[in-house]
Amino acid sequence: MRVAVLGLGLIGGSVALAARDRADGVTVAGFDPDPAALAGALAGGAVDEACDSPAAALEGAAICFLCAPVTVLPALLAETLAAAPADCVVTDVGSTKLGIVRATDDERFVGGHPIAGSEAAGIEHARADLFEGAPWYLTPGTRSSGVLYERLYRLISDFGARPSAIDAETHDRMLAKVSHLPHVVANILVAQAGEGGDTLPRVGPSFRDATRVAGANSGIWTGIYTTNAEAIADEVEAAAARLSDFAGLLRAGDAAAIESWNESAREDRRRLLEADLEGGVLHELHVSVPNQPGIVAQVALALGKGGVNIVDMALAPAPDNRSGSITLWIAGDDPAAKARELIGQLGFPVLEPS
Repeated sequence: MRVAVLGLGLIGGSVALAARDRADGVTVAGFDPDPAALAGALAGGAVDEACDSPAAALEGAAICFLCAPVTVLPALLAETLAAAPADCVVTDVGSTKLGIVRATDDERFVGGHPIAGSEAAGIEHARADLFEGAPWYLTPGTRSSGVLYERLYRLISDFGARPSAIDAETHDRMLAKVSHLPHVVANILVAQAGEGGDTLPRVGPSFRDATRVAGANSGIWTGIYTTNAEAIADEVEAAAARLSDFAGLLRAGDAAAIESWNESAREDRRRLLEADLEGGVLHELHVSVPNQPGIVAQVALALGKGGVNIVDMALAPAPDNRSGSITLWIAGDDPAAKARELIGQLGFPVLEPS
């Protein structure tokens, strides 16, 4: 299988390395407008073929990853869909999804966002294990092909990532809370600490930890801020209101309320971090569905919105090609029960082998 990677920085280079090292029978064709990045990818073994254009990388490709700043992704997507084979699934790795998902209704496109990276940038920092254990959000459109979605899902799973479906609007609002707002706050903290040009000879670990992402790559983050501006602004205003409330507690000298506020934060952090843990017996669910574009996306998005993670999936069309079945594997008794309920609400029958 030929995989095309357009953009060979940290993420694109890591996608290329993971595809070569962790998936069977894959060859990687890469393109980057920077000749140095392209040469580095070839020399470092990230790609089998260094191409001089996106069209050349796309020749015969089964999967294409668009790894570029979010501001240029819509134009790159249009160029890619025009050149990609009819059975090639095209995805991206952008940190904001609503804009690019709205840019096309082509059934070959499935939006994506791996939650992985580092402060370093460039092909020289790419590594095959970057996505090990990492969430990888998929944001299919209403017409995304189920067969192509499954192909992409399996390759990302081979990378060691944990793919799950989510609608683009929910993705952008969620990331505004847990990724984009923390970057804003980190920038504000260092600006406030450095106000007046004072030097800080000794900086505590809490300050270092809280500001680790301050001043992150402006070429990437300016685009993230502008393409998700409304959701981020909403979270900034909500955070400002919470800060104002806490300032009121401080001025009131209410020690009991302050202690309760701090304990609530401890519990919220524990709950949020533990919610991501998977476990339990695997349940195999067979879902009978009509064979038409968007059905797999409909099921996957319903489960994602309901907080149910798909551990694995497989598609099987019926002999008449008018219907088919989706086999889903769900970990845990409660998530499996929730999956049956959510799929039933879509009107599709669910069978579970005894």
